[in-house]
Amino acid sequence: MENWDSWISAALSTLSARNLLRSTRPINLPCSDDVSVEIETFDGPRHWDRASVEVELEEETLRQWLGDLPLPSGGNDRDVDEKLAGKMLLFSGNDYLGLSTHPAVRTAAAMASKQHGMGPRGSALICGYTNYHCLLEASLAELKNKEDCLLCPTGFAANMALISALGSVSSLLVAGRKPSKEERIAIFSDALNHASIIDGIRLTKQLRQVEVFIYKHCDMDHLNTLLSCCKINKKVVITDSLFSMDGDFAPVMELIHLRRKYGFLLVIDDAHATLVCGKNGGGVPEIYKCENDIDICLGTLSKAAGCHGGFIVCSTKWKQLIQSRGRSFIFSTSFPVPIAAASHAALFVAKVEKWRRRAIWHRVHEFRSLSGLPVTSPIISIIVGSEESALLASRHMLLSGFHITAIRPPTVPPNSCRLRITLSAAHTFDDIRKLVAALSQCIKLPIVGGDIGQSTSKL
Repeated sequence: MENWDSWISAALSTLSARNLLRSTRPINLPCSDDVSVEIETFDGPRHWDRASVEVELEEETLRQWLGDLPLPSGGNDRDVDEKLAGKMLLFSGNDYLGLSTHPAVRTAAAMASKQHGMGPRGSALICGYTNYHCLLEASLAELKNKEDCLLCPTGFAANMALISALGSVSSLLVAGRKPSKEERIAIFSDALNHASIIDGIRLTKQLRQVEVFIYKHCDMDHLNTLLSCCKINKKVVITDSLFSMDGDFAPVMELIHLRRKYGFLLVIDDAHATLVCGKNGGGVPEIYKCENDIDICLGTLSKAAGCHGGFIVCSTKWKQLIQSRGRSFIFSTSFPVPIAAASHAALFVAKVEKWRRRAIWHRVHEFRSLSGLPVTSPIISIIVGSEESALLASRHMLLSGFHITAIRPPTVPPNSCRLRITLSAAHTFDDIRKLVAALSQCIKLPIVGGDIGQSTSKL
């Protein structure tokens, strides 16, 4: 990766010569650097964990929801005549460890709010960056075993900031003119990458800073062919580590093998695996002990951390570039101080309460055993085909007491509509048993074959 190091150094030199390098300077607010002194952790689930997976809908809200869903053939609304209000089991959120309701997370947010309100409100480069944000960045860099970290308002903004900064490298290296096709950045992107990656790539492509190559989902042969035929020197491969709609993992070790062969920059979006995978919650890179082979890792605090915000862990040089050229970072207000405090507490709890990671993977194994579906992660995608079939299945699950929504275009391609089910450490074996029982009434289980494929609706 010596070429990329030299290219980034040259880009930073150009910015420095133009007095365009930017840096964050934290505003100091009173806080404790040692969260372990103040945070109480627990050796197993407590009553507050249920609040992260039990929700309540008012009767009128549920009636409106059901009114938007089709009825089964020959059905009527008499099943809605009974009282509908009450608790439902949530199987559609991304709070994988149940940390959003943890007392430590709530207390950290409340204390910071009481002391500082929302904190200085502004972009990070002006006044929105504080020592709370700085502590959180240091914790994330340590978690991911990287040199540095940059916080962004959301995970979406993190991908947009990185890719816009990445595209700017080609312009910075050609001194005031548009880069030729050969001088641009070649970005190779998995066909099922998150929308934030896709939108970031589209923006830089419109600016004629990058050439884009889409490889078939997790198809390393196709990626190898594209790489071997590409004559552009500056190559980047970007992929989700755990795909949000299909629940499968990217072939990370095969990507690393190709990285060593072609010398491309490897970027992964570890949003759904951070804190969920690895002994310490370091995500997919920790599982394979390949942190040094992944150049840049992105993620979010809105999923397993139970809070909000995005982050980019990388080298200090890359951080300098992104905070100087990443537009969605530069022109967005930083997330509030209480969110930074809560996220910092969540990372500490996730590190200490390892039973939460064990619990969520127990739920994955239990669902696989009871349903017969070959699931490999807490994201379970049951493809039923048409919009009507997916909506009917969602209706059945709602009436059965499960908050599970149908995923339809444009989120997924036509005729691949599905129920997207997510598991949490706060779920119990009994929750999983009831879920599978309700699913079996509207979908034929098990699905036989090497992958989930497309299921058949019973409705």
